[in-house]
Amino acid sequence: VGGTNGKGSTVAFVEAIARAHGWKVGCYSSPHLLRYNERVRIDGVDATNEALVAGFEAVEFLFPYAWSAQQIKDKLDAHKLKLVLHNLPAGDWDAGERGIACHPDRVAEFRDGVAKAIGYAKVLGVPRLNCLLGKAPAGVDDATLRRTFVANLRFAAAEFKKAGLNLLIEPINRFDIPGFYLNTTAQALSILDEVGADNAYVQYDIYHAQRMEGELANTMSAQLARIGHIQLADNPGRNEPGTGEINYPFLFAHLDRIGYDGWIGCEYKPATTTEAGLGWRQALAQ
Repeated sequence: VGGTNGKGSTVAFVEAIARAHGWKVGCYSSPHLLRYNERVRIDGVDATNEALVAGFEAVEFLFPYAWSAQQIKDKLDAHKLKLVLHNLPAGDWDAGERGIACHPDRVAEFRDGVAKAIGYAKVLGVPRLNCLLGKAPAGVDDATLRRTFVANLRFAAAEFKKAGLNLLIEPINRFDIPGFYLNTTAQALSILDEVGADNAYVQYDIYHAQRMEGELANTMSAQLARIGHIQLADNPGRNEPGTGEINYPFLFAHLDRIGYDGWIGCEYKPATTTEAGLGWRQALAQ
């Protein structure tokens, strides 16, 4: 389901997070009903195709760059899947880096990453790309950090616009990633105001927002026009909906009421196994 399900309900949503050698893939259809979620391995051009079953409609993941764009496109096409989101290159992930957009000494690397991401997006048909701003490097003053990432985001937004893409930036809570520079919705909006690009939006992760600021429903209502993508997990634990304090049935109904018509990525860690963690879909279907 892309957009709405034909009855005006918020889109079915899906999630896939790329790991070292695999995809975790899931798809929602009808109003917020998860049909299946499983991990798919890609080894060269091979994959565990059994995990991709009828009903999948779209995926998202962190990074596609471990494989060629054509390899990924072939798998998506074979299973009639859309790819709705991936991230720009974000530095050395295995070494703990979480983006380089605020690093004044790595502007050339950032710009190379923008070009690389656009190249993948063109092949894969991805309409939006997320830029992780990164951890603030030691010894750099705040004014320099902000000047650096505003300039980088302006560059990325301009290049994306030429390619027909939207740029996203994502606030991340400081508990999970200490030192991450972008933490709140208000901060993200302030940055986007300064960037001044009409194709730049907030990637609103409900889990991160709950940990940093709360006010979930009111924020989504007030900033709906500036939210380009939504992700979810429950809190505490970052597990599936229903395992924590967030009232997801209310929030899903609220998103329908306010007219959100985008995708929602289910970016959670199953509390036990993937399939056991899907029981919450039954409550949403009621």
